[in-house]
Amino acid sequence: MNKNRLEAFSDGVLAIIITIMVLEFKLPEGSQYADLEPLLPKFLSYVLSFIYIGIYWNNHHHMMHTVRQVNGKILWANLHLLFWLSLIPFATAWNGENHFASTPMMLYGIILLMNGIAYYILQQLILKEHGKDSLLSKAIGADFKGKSSPVLYIIAVLCANFYPIVSGGIYIFVALMWLIPDSRIERIFNE
Repeated sequence: MNKNRLEAFSDGVLAIIITIMVLEFKLPEGSQYADLEPLLPKFLSYVLSFIYIGIYWNNHHHMMHTVRQVNGKILWANLHLLFWLSLIPFATAWNGENHFASTPMMLYGIILLMNGIAYYILQQLILKEHGKDSLLSKAIGADFKGKSSPVLYIIAVLCANFYPIVSGGIYIFVALMWLIPDSRIERIFNE
């Protein structure tokens, strides 16, 4: 099967996810800058989630460049990833509304962990379909970021019950780790 429909559908879903997150913002009561202050936790939660969605979009885009064809398993794995990504707006809103309290921070981390697992499953099915000598296989290499992220998410989830601010710091650290441009796939393409 051609990969174009999978890419187009995924791009559309991610655009809707971002739109849903921004629609959570309600207009402040007044017209002064001080009236925006209560929205700060929501805004910070939105920024972090926007970055995560952007990271997934970017990595998905690069991964799909290595794909020649897809099968039913890849389609279902992609839907699985989109399911977990679609839960980010809920966790984002809950975090922002409750000023990064323990339980919302824990749920946010669980959802981020499940996104990482879903992405890994999709990646593994693509590797299985295209073989060990594929562009994706060469580009992934040791995959330090891919292996360390779930461990950090688990630590953050466990910390959230007692130190939600530490959990937030870990979520930010993982996002920053992935924000650093990953040129592995582009480098393999250029070779």
